[in-house]
Amino acid sequence: MKNLKDLCLEVIEIARGAGAFQRNECRQMDKSKIEKKGLNDLVSYVDKETEKMLVSKLSQLFPEAGFITEEGTTAQGQAEYTWVIDPLDGTTNFLHQLPLYSVSIGLLHEGKPVLGVIYAPETEEMFSAVKGEGAYLNGKQIEVSQADQFSDSLIATGFPYQRFEEMDAYLQILNELMHSTHGLRRLGSAAIDLAYVACGRFEAFYEYNLKPWDIAAGIIIVEEAGGKVTDFKGGPDFLFGKQLIAGGPIHQDLQKMIHQHWYQ
Repeated sequence: MKNLKDLCLEVIEIARGAGAFQRNECRQMDKSKIEKKGLNDLVSYVDKETEKMLVSKLSQLFPEAGFITEEGTTAQGQAEYTWVIDPLDGTTNFLHQLPLYSVSIGLLHEGKPVLGVIYAPETEEMFSAVKGEGAYLNGKQIEVSQADQFSDSLIATGFPYQRFEEMDAYLQILNELMHSTHGLRRLGSAAIDLAYVACGRFEAFYEYNLKPWDIAAGIIIVEEAGGKVTDFKGGPDFLFGKQLIAGGPIHQDLQKMIHQHWYQ
């Protein structure tokens, strides 16, 4: 295979092409083509067509790699290298023509993220990272915020739309953060949330009930920007464990606080 830096440059161009397709479709969205996968879980023909486009091009680029994809348009399975794709992260935003959605492409090596690309078509912001090479926004190196106090922090999260049995703990966390930070934001795209942590716009991001395709690319981008990523217990089970905290120096205090409420 090509070295990861060269591979990343090609993935960036693939993501840019997929984003251009999405941006055009967003202007003429046909809401009659929306499908429901489950409670508050929507999918459009744009999700599926984007995924097919990405799978086709990535397969040509790296034929030996496996795939984990949100829409399941190709055979699923892990290999030594595995692409993890969310073709349209922020589908609900897209369907309502809110300009906060993204293409998210991660590459795992033996189950760990080593390459990530997140493209936000409406802002034309391309976030990328390769293990050991730093993280970048439109070619300029980025790093996480160095704020280490809640009182100096803006925190991102995702509101539950399934698994409401965790709501009490979630609301306790919200309550504490609303009283101690600059505020909370819910953008509707975990990939963008992680990208914004990586470039210092958010001090941290946390969410539960996440899927691997939501976060695979964002994990390596945050880590290469100098941030830390864990599960709610402070451990490494975040890619497939459905819960994640990512941030700069504020991560440690946020993780302790979330753990206190989540596991009380």
